[in-house]
Amino acid sequence: MRQHLLLALLLLGFFSVSAQIPTPEQFLGYPLGTQFTPHYRVLDYFRQVAATAKNVKIEQYGTTYEGRPLITATVASLANFSRLDEIRQHSLDMSYAKGNAGSDQPVIVWLSYNVHGNEAVSTEAAMKTLYELVNNGNAQTQQWLKNTVVIIDPCLNPDGRERYVNFYNTVRSLQPDVNRYSREHNEPWPGGRPNHYYFDLNRDWAWQTQRESQQRVAKYNQWMPQLHVDFHEQEIEAPYYFAPAAEPFHDAITPWQREVQVMIGKNNAKYFDQEGWLYFTKERFDLFYPSYGDTYPMYNGAIGMTYEQGGSGRAGVAVVKRDGDTLTLTDRIAHHFTTGMSTIEVASQQADRILKEYVKYFETAKKDPQGGYKSYVIKASGNPEKLNLLADLLRKNNIAFGFGANITSGTGFNYFTGKTEVFPITKEDLVINAYQPRSNMLRVLFEPTSHLSDSVTYDITAWALPYAYGLTSYAVKQPLTPAADAPVTPQNAPLAAQHPYAYLAQWNSVRDVKFLATLLKQGLKVRFAETPFMSGGKTFPAGTLVITRTGNNNGGPLFDSFVTTQADKYKITLDAVATGFVDKGMDFGSDKIRYIKPPRVMLVTGDNISSLGAGEIWHFFEQQLNYPITVVNERNLSAVSWDQVDVLILPDGEYKMFADKPAAERLKDWISKGGKLIAIESAVAQIAEAEWGIKQKKEKGEEEKDKNKIPSEYTYDVLKPYANRERESVKQFIPGAIYKVQLDTTHPLAFGYTNTYYTLKQDNYLYEFMDNNGWNVGVLKKDNYLSGFVGTDTRSRLKDGLLFGVKEIGNGSLVILADNLLFRSFWENGKLMFSNAVFLVNQ
Repeated sequence: MRQHLLLALLLLGFFSVSAQIPTPEQFLGYPLGTQFTPHYRVLDYFRQVAATAKNVKIEQYGTTYEGRPLITATVASLANFSRLDEIRQHSLDMSYAKGNAGSDQPVIVWLSYNVHGNEAVSTEAAMKTLYELVNNGNAQTQQWLKNTVVIIDPCLNPDGRERYVNFYNTVRSLQPDVNRYSREHNEPWPGGRPNHYYFDLNRDWAWQTQRESQQRVAKYNQWMPQLHVDFHEQEIEAPYYFAPAAEPFHDAITPWQREVQVMIGKNNAKYFDQEGWLYFTKERFDLFYPSYGDTYPMYNGAIGMTYEQGGSGRAGVAVVKRDGDTLTLTDRIAHHFTTGMSTIEVASQQADRILKEYVKYFETAKKDPQGGYKSYVIKASGNPEKLNLLADLLRKNNIAFGFGANITSGTGFNYFTGKTEVFPITKEDLVINAYQPRSNMLRVLFEPTSHLSDSVTYDITAWALPYAYGLTSYAVKQPLTPAADAPVTPQNAPLAAQHPYAYLAQWNSVRDVKFLATLLKQGLKVRFAETPFMSGGKTFPAGTLVITRTGNNNGGPLFDSFVTTQADKYKITLDAVATGFVDKGMDFGSDKIRYIKPPRVMLVTGDNISSLGAGEIWHFFEQQLNYPITVVNERNLSAVSWDQVDVLILPDGEYKMFADKPAAERLKDWISKGGKLIAIESAVAQIAEAEWGIKQKKEKGEEEKDKNKIPSEYTYDVLKPYANRERESVKQFIPGAIYKVQLDTTHPLAFGYTNTYYTLKQDNYLYEFMDNNGWNVGVLKKDNYLSGFVGTDTRSRLKDGLLFGVKEIGNGSLVILADNLLFRSFWENGKLMFSNAVFLVNQ
């Protein structure tokens, strides 16, 4: 009997211990801060807490490109936990201006960790934060949870974080080496900051080009939190940064949102002051660019904030700072944990006011939208795919729109001409009325020119979607009500033939490139028209794809079914013609109907090459075109079988090959034998410094001015106050501004475009017009600036020069792309020109 009683007591003790919520240290087997925790163990801890606690819900909202789970943990008081869906729905209703806050509605606080993978302290801090929120012995957090629901995303970028953690854990010394020159403080390329495709996920909130962003923002928009914190790291020497943010603030941000930032900042400062920790506010990190983890919530009614801890990927577990102090991972965790808790505290204390202002924000947005324009009309312009892509982006951001209007014409600002004009409104046109809950986000994404309160900004300063998508658009000062939810597509009957001699397909969007890529991978022979022609009474522009039966006979009866099936898949309207004899222009046997040799494409990566630039290209081929590309490290180029490469792409970066004369000559020889080199951004600048037949443009008389310059000891213009050093530096600054580019649409590089393209200019590189064997396809002329900040010195330089062109070298070509056509993959209008460079140029 005694044995049974003893066994029962032991079992009771076992179960009581097992029911205890484990601390991170107890679960992991080591104190937080002594090493970096692999992602799967972080997930294990979160799941264990949820299995033990009664007020935690774990949800997987997606997976990364490498298959790692993306999760959130939702923590609430027991009373609120039982009605989480009701709370979520009420928060969502408020964001659509439906009803008031309600007396029992808690504030939704969303904490996002580790969007940059090598800022790896964030996820460690997330585990500590989760534990203290569910720790019943912590009276403070239990009190705060009465007025808040806290959602924790422990790692927004697991692929990048694992790249960093695996690096660090395999090279670290038994005792952390605090010397920053040791290998554990120096990551190899590309580093852990970006995701699998080397994208910066912190700049992708609005655009949602990446899988992680798409899944996360969809989850975020199901909750529409009132407060969001994005946890980051910065350079080792920097003290901790928290809100209030720096200027420029976009003027769409309300006084109340500013006020709460100050309120939370002061509360953070109180705790940091108690510990003697250094911090700074109101510097460097502004609130302007709309696709950050702080600005995106701001433009959606919430209080968005970035918190930045010193350290990042170079800090490791411990590192010596220049002042002699050692910065440890334990310190960094403590700082992020403190600001996270402090933020929840303010949210709880100010819950009533936060919710009332949140309701007011969306009611005002719906009834009295800010800004001078009250509606926007985006013309279909014969390009339904671009219009559909824009419509998809609007849906992802919960912006309401329709098609057509109850009037047939309007008056508005034409983005492309810069003038106020009368324009027709058709049933195919996309129409957006600003009188809606998301009017602030709409205004930010569409305003032709944003007002900058300060020229020292952290990111690009222009992004208006009509320019990014290349769609003729009008901003209208009067509200327009859309006539329909879907466009009425005109039924233009395509040409038909019983047994087609050839199929003809348009060429003006990425959808057409996907169609071509599919045909080429299947082994079909495809051509394109170098000049316009007329067939069957219908005019076809240059660039039209010509898919003849001749040459594709191996497909037999499957030829027709495959071409038409793929056309249906990509929503391509095919014209079927019965003869190769055209009404006007060149017949299909002419050498002006160019055969597209399926290009074998190679992308160069490696040290000193932009991982972001390389990743945009890699992602474009694999995730958008589904076309093969070989990615090679620059140091392995000597092992390449060049007779198996048709196209070599050099993204933005510094290349050793141009300093190695024999290597550069071998590259030239490959081009002259028929190869195609596509050089982008600074790669073009390096080629311009060598003898390749292109030159960087200088201002007229610049060299003479330098020679005849009065010695500086006799002038006073170099006497500048030290305090003005940031203001002086912006004279050369161009963080991202939009310029109008004139195109030569007779060249294959510009096929599918009108005579203008809108480029996002991020540097002052411009090149002299080419004469011998060169084609100036995209040029800047005088007064081509449209919007965004440009320093005075840089603006005076950016005129009368070349941005996009083709230099013929023997049987091959050098394609010059001075600006990034694939910028962050949201600059949709550049993707076709990049595709032209790959598939059409030099065929």
